[in-house]
Amino acid sequence: MRRIREDLGLEPVEYPTTRVPSSPGLRAADLMAAFADPSITAILATIGGDDQLTVLPHLDPHLVQRNPKRFLGYSDNTNLLNWLWCHGIGSVHGGSTQVHLAPGPHADPVHLASLRGALFGGVTELRPLSGSRDHGLSWQSASSLTDPAPLPDDDPMEPTWTWHGPATPVRGRTWGGNLEVLQWVLGVGRHILPTSAYAGCVLLLETSEERPSAREVTGMMRVLGERGLLGAAVAVVVGRPQAAESDDDPGPTARRHYRQDQREAMLTVLDHYVPGIPAVVGVEFGHTSPQYLLPYGGYVTLDPVGNRIVAEFGPPRPPGAAEESEPCE
Repeated sequence: MRRIREDLGLEPVEYPTTRVPSSPGLRAADLMAAFADPSITAILATIGGDDQLTVLPHLDPHLVQRNPKRFLGYSDNTNLLNWLWCHGIGSVHGGSTQVHLAPGPHADPVHLASLRGALFGGVTELRPLSGSRDHGLSWQSASSLTDPAPLPDDDPMEPTWTWHGPATPVRGRTWGGNLEVLQWVLGVGRHILPTSAYAGCVLLLETSEERPSAREVTGMMRVLGERGLLGAAVAVVVGRPQAAESDDDPGPTARRHYRQDQREAMLTVLDHYVPGIPAVVGVEFGHTSPQYLLPYGGYVTLDPVGNRIVAEFGPPRPPGAAEESEPCE
C-alpha cells in the first residue's frame, strides 16, 4: 500500500475481500463496486488463484461497459481479462501487487517502469533483460518484505528471446493469457466469441508455477490450433516459463532444459498449424520477475530486427467500440 502511494503517486483503496477467504459472489461484488465508483481509476489484482472462473457468472457486463477502467492482473486473472475483452473492454496482462510490488527492499525498477506505463497510458518498449527470477523469497518468511531475492545461477549463454518466422515487423491487438487457464475458458465456452473475432490478434501465451510439461503444453497448444485460434493470430508472444519455486528448485541444468523443451514444444505446434507465423519466445511477462506488462486488447508491435516489442497502452474501451454488447455466449 505504501509503495502504491510513494512509487506511483496513487491512493490505494482496499476492498473487503482482499485479505480474507470469500465467496465468488462477494468477490464479484467488490469488483463491481470498484468499477462503479467514479473515484477509482484502475483496479489491480493482488494475486492470482485457481477459481476465478466461478466469479464470472456474478459479474454485470453492462455496469462495466458503462464504467470502463483499467484492470491489471495475470495468471488466474486471465479469466477476467478475457471476460472484459469479450465485452469490449481492454485491460492489462500483469501487475499483481503481492507478487511485484510487495517483495524485497523496493519494487524492481523494470517492473515499476512497466507498471507506470500500463497505469498511465502511452507507448513503452520491451527489450530482453539480462536476468530474471522464477520466484522470490517464500511468503512464509517476513524477510520476503525486506530482503532482495537472489538471481538464479542460470547459464549466462542461454538465449532470452527467440525469434521465429519472418524478420518483418507485425502489429496487432492482443488476446490470450495463461495457457492453462485458457483451457478452462474454452472448456466452459460462455465467454468465447466466434473465431473470426480473433482474426489479426497477437496471441499472448504464458505458463504458470505449476510448470506443465512439454507434452502438456503441446496438448494445450493443439486445442488452440484445432479451435482455429492459432490460425486467426498474426503473431504469437510466449512468456519466459517459470522453471522453479522457492521450495522446489531442480537446479540450473534442469531449469534450462525445461525452458528449452517448452520453447521447442510451442514452436513445433506453431509450425504445424501456422507455418511461418511470426513469434517470439521467452519474453519476460507472466510468471517471472521482473515482469513486463502488456496490453490485453491494446496493440503491440513485434520488431524482430530491432529485437524489441512496442506496447501501446490506450484507453480501456478501444475507440469506436460500442458501449453495450450482447453477452458472449
